[in-house]
Amino acid sequence: MAYRLGGGRSIRLSYRGRSSVVTMPRLTWSHEARIRNRSLEPEACTCWHASRVIYAFGECELDVDRFELRRDGTVCKVEPQVFDVLALLVRERGRVVTKEEILDTVWGDRFVSESALTSRIKALRRAVGDTGKTQQIVRTVHGRGYQFVAETGERTDGRRSSTEPVALPQQEIRFCTTADGVRLAYATMGEGPPLVKAANWLTHLDYDRETVVWRHWLAGLSRHHRLVRYDERGCGLSDWDVPDFSLDAWVHDLETVIDAAGLDKFALLGISQGGAVAISYAVRNPERVSHLVLLGSFAQGRRKRARTSEDAELVEAYIELTRLGWGRPDPQFRHMFMSRFLPEGTQEEWQEFDELQRRSTSAGNAWRFLNEFADIDVTDIATRVSVPTLVACARREPGDVFEESRRLASLIPGSRMLPLDSCNHLLPERDPAWPHFLAEVEAFLA
Repeated sequence: MAYRLGGGRSIRLSYRGRSSVVTMPRLTWSHEARIRNRSLEPEACTCWHASRVIYAFGECELDVDRFELRRDGTVCKVEPQVFDVLALLVRERGRVVTKEEILDTVWGDRFVSESALTSRIKALRRAVGDTGKTQQIVRTVHGRGYQFVAETGERTDGRRSSTEPVALPQQEIRFCTTADGVRLAYATMGEGPPLVKAANWLTHLDYDRETVVWRHWLAGLSRHHRLVRYDERGCGLSDWDVPDFSLDAWVHDLETVIDAAGLDKFALLGISQGGAVAISYAVRNPERVSHLVLLGSFAQGRRKRARTSEDAELVEAYIELTRLGWGRPDPQFRHMFMSRFLPEGTQEEWQEFDELQRRSTSAGNAWRFLNEFADIDVTDIATRVSVPTLVACARREPGDVFEESRRLASLIPGSRMLPLDSCNHLLPERDPAWPHFLAEVEAFLA
């Protein structure tokens, strides 16, 4: 395969006599300046979360970011789907939202009857003090859908700098050694029932606590649990110079960390390709896994699920570009990964994700990771999962990630699919899907 740079940000690739063009993600000037030039004025370098918008109507307030409905100042306990229906209707209050759109947005590809929506509307009306007879807040448009009709005000609840530290419990970092001699770094933090996070691209146990990419994850997951996580071989504080990159090796690494941490039974979280590792472990050790949570995961890697010759060429080009461009000072090659993981990332998130990538692994290992990820296939294994499983995914993720998660949920017996209203693979703290996901995980593990 031969490569040459084309005009602008496009790269022309020649492969077996055929050529195709891969266009690098386009960034705004502010993204590039933030990543390349750290000498901007202080005001330009400070990245703020958007003000949290709170919707007020009647006696109620809807705080989407906190996942709260308050009535007369008291938090109302409502089912997640009831909350999601209300949030959708409030956001789209200028129009009638069809039943089909509500079902697609809230339930995704799960098959539910129209009566399920009707029951959620009834519960919604009870929660906000409305009835099907008066319809002062939610109007039924027969044969079409529903419209939020109450007079609604919006207020903000202040702004917080995204660099303001999130409170984190102390973590303890230890090391263990695998059967093939690889030293793995693992960390524990928080108190409560154990929750193990299978390793995924990319982590660094020490730097994760500083970066906006992972800090809120650590805070949220360790709030009610003893969180156990580790850097996979070739990554972070674990050994980088290792002989074997394979799904089997990653599963053995997880087994080694779990044994070193002295865990008996625990919940297991797998994100992205870490989902395949978690699935494999759960099938091999069902007596030790109480619950399985998967986010943005897939049954087959990109090479395995390529359907056309063009798909296959793009997979190989993507992997080879990693080898060629990862270690370059110019971050445009690494931008490919940022655009997949955080397509709506802020300047600060993009900068810190780029720094995380550079700190976490070498160019050679990045290539080896992606090459192995592309060959993952747990299609047969997934059908043998026997533990309660929650499969979550951002509905608008780039590529076919949501479809792959939906397929994975269909393979795992009795699993529940949780569509998230986001396009981000790694959910930022400011993303409304983040508190939604965290609340659903807490309820599932409880």
